[in-house]
Amino acid sequence: MKICDCFEQGKFVVSCEIFPPKPTYPLETVFETLTDLKELKPDFISVTYGAGGGNAARSIEIAARIKNDFKIETLAHLTCVGSSHKEMEALVDQLAENGIENILALRGDPPQGETEFTPAANGYSHASDLIEEINKRGQFCIAAAAYPEGHPECAAMAEDIQNLKFKVDRGVDFLVTQLFFDNDKYYAFEEKIRKIGIICPIHIGIMPVLNAAQVKRITSLCSAAIPAGLQKIMDRYGNCAADMEKAGIEYACKQIDALMAHRVNGIHLYTMNKAAQTKTILQHTGLR
Repeated sequence: MKICDCFEQGKFVVSCEIFPPKPTYPLETVFETLTDLKELKPDFISVTYGAGGGNAARSIEIAARIKNDFKIETLAHLTCVGSSHKEMEALVDQLAENGIENILALRGDPPQGETEFTPAANGYSHASDLIEEINKRGQFCIAAAAYPEGHPECAAMAEDIQNLKFKVDRGVDFLVTQLFFDNDKYYAFEEKIRKIGIICPIHIGIMPVLNAAQVKRITSLCSAAIPAGLQKIMDRYGNCAADMEKAGIEYACKQIDALMAHRVNGIHLYTMNKAAQTKTILQHTGLR
């Protein structure tokens, strides 16, 4: 099933994101997480590539298992990193052969140790190029990333929003936001993109703060701001794992409750492969 059909039917969409284990870890470690997530009946599960576009083969294998063995709709990530046009065509063919109908098309981050994105030889330079090519096939629901606080490589929000409009016009069915911790910044972003004619559904990405040090590292990479209230929580509980997790879950629940009151299209949880904590959040917010 195409995820865009859920949005078109007016359904409030609930989903989760997982990432492949490191190459030195067996795939069974992530399938144990998936077994627990399946009980929550998510509308779909997305599978990342891993840092710098790595783990592409593992990502597709996991996405295929989610779709065909776990019987859960999947959103497979594809990035421009390290793939020529021909190699990307082969990856898309592989997704289609496994019955996967939904793709999140991304430019992707530079590989570890590199500071700037460099396209592969005869590869794609921008997510919009990849979106346009996938859209020509006419068989996939295509998602793209949105950045409520601006892309870290873009100097001005207005420019980033125009880039988003260009990307959407190439054939995007819905957007998935980068994580953010200040709902007001999302509301302002939503208002701006609607004014310039971006009308597709926006799926809200939420990352619970379960580990203060981890979140500080992630936010430094994606330019998401940590509001004063959350910083105070992290300062108070950051050195106690159990207390930080409890406070982080509570913060995420409050954030989701407010977004639901705002009537967003759906919630996408960046789970960090933590099934138990994801279950707590979905239950406390009444989403499952």
